Formats: sequence, structure tokens, C-alpha cells
Amino acid sequence: MKQPLAYIHPEAKIAPNVAIEPFVTIDKNVEIGEGTRIGSNVTILEGARIGKNCNIFPGAVISAIPQDMKFEGEDSLAIIGDNTTIREFVTVNRGTKSKGKTVVGSNCLLMAYVHVAHDCVIGNHVILVNSVQVAGEVKIDDWAIVGGLSAIHQFVHIGSHVMISGGSLIGKDVPPYVKAGREPLSYAGVNSIGLRRRNFSNEQIRDIQDIYRFMFQKGLNYSQAIERIEAELPASNERDEIILFVKNSQRGIIKGYYNSDNNLDG
Repeated sequence: MKQPLAYIHPEAKIAPNVAIEPFVTIDKNVEIGEGTRIGSNVTILEGARIGKNCNIFPGAVISAIPQDMKFEGEDSLAIIGDNTTIREFVTVNRGTKSKGKTVVGSNCLLMAYVHVAHDCVIGNHVILVNSVQVAGEVKIDDWAIVGGLSAIHQFVHIGSHVMISGGSLIGKDVPPYVKAGREPLSYAGVNSIGLRRRNFSNEQIRDIQDIYRFMFQKGLNYSQAIERIEAELPASNERDEIILFVKNSQRGIIKGYYNSDNNLDG
């Protein structure tokens, strides 16, 4: 913390065992938790709340003001959870009066050149691969993985345990447990490999596959699919999460595709 080549505002609240490398700037109204490491040339601006045991690599900028013309200088936060790694030149903007904060959860990995805009809410265990660009007020749920060079439109919601192909343009909501790819972005099967890695049972995965067969492969609209799912498939946490996600979607759900030569549920 006593790095002589860093600028640390005297009002910043920094745990005693935080490691700060040369040429770091830390502004007022900043809090940094125990065990975190701040790499050289990192800039941490007013409103940052950084958790314990994070690792922030050189060139990152945390809690810069939003790139939003409606921002009027209001107090807001950029919150980073515990055990999160932020690689080189990542930018995380603080919130606006819309939500008051931008949140990146715990145990996340934001790879180099990722941008997280104002008022986003990113869950725990999320991976954003190199150069993912996240527009304002996006929500990404736990365990989602977004491939490199993808661009996420404002207000999009990405569900839990989702895997999205690199280079995707994400303009619609992506429901939980699926893989998504192609252009335009489409359903590409259930993320069964990821679910097995996270200890979902074969029975749970089969139930999720059955749900998405109704949703994407039977020629039903979403209202019809939900009616059939509720009538014909057993209740479960996964079923209820998917139905609630679809019912609450603001931007609409990605489309499905069907190709009899492909196993979409692999």
C-alpha cells in the first residue's frame, strides 16, 4: 500500500494487505478489500467498491463515469465482488440514476479489453472472454460464458449457465442453460457439458432438453410452448426458471433452429 510511485487519495479505504504496484491511481470514495492486488497503471475512480482477493491487471479502469449522455454527475458505484480477476485494459463504468450501480459478482473472469457499461448486473462465476463489449443495463446471470469479440445490446438479459459463441451480436435475451451461436444468434442446444461440470444430473439435463424441444423444435410460439411445458412436463426448479425468464423477457428471446442432421442437445 505504501508504493511511492502510486497516487492514493487519503480518503480511500484500503485494507492493509492490498498490493499496489507503481503508477496506480486510486481516487476518493474507493474501498478495496483484503488480499486484492492492483497492477501497474490501473486507475480506480470515485465510487469503486472492490472485494477481497481480486486481481486487477495493468491498464484496467474501474468506476469511470458512464458513457451515457443522460448522466448528470450523480453519485453512483461500481462494485466488484470477491475473488474476481480483471485482466488488462478492462473498463467497468459506474452506474447512473437508473440503478445507481454497476455490479460484477464474485469469482468472475473478465479477460483483456472487456467493457462493462453503466448499470449492468453481472452474476457470480461469469466469464467474459477477450473484447466482449457489454452495453448499459445488461444483466448476465451466474455461470454464463460469453465468447470473445461478442457485443451485447443494452437491456439484454443472458440467463444462467449459458454458453455463447465468440463473435456474436447479442440483441435478444438468451434463456438459461443453452448454447447460442450463428448469425442471427440462435438456440444451438442445451449446454449439457457445462451443466455436467457443475454437477447437474443426467435426469435434470434431460428435463431441460425436453423443455427446449417444446420451446424451439415443435413449431410453437412461446405462449403455446409454455402452456404445453406447464401441462406436460413435471415441475422443477429448472422448468420454473426457464418459464419465468421467458415470461419476463423485455427484448424477446433468441430464435431456434432445427436441422435433422444435427443433435441440438449434445
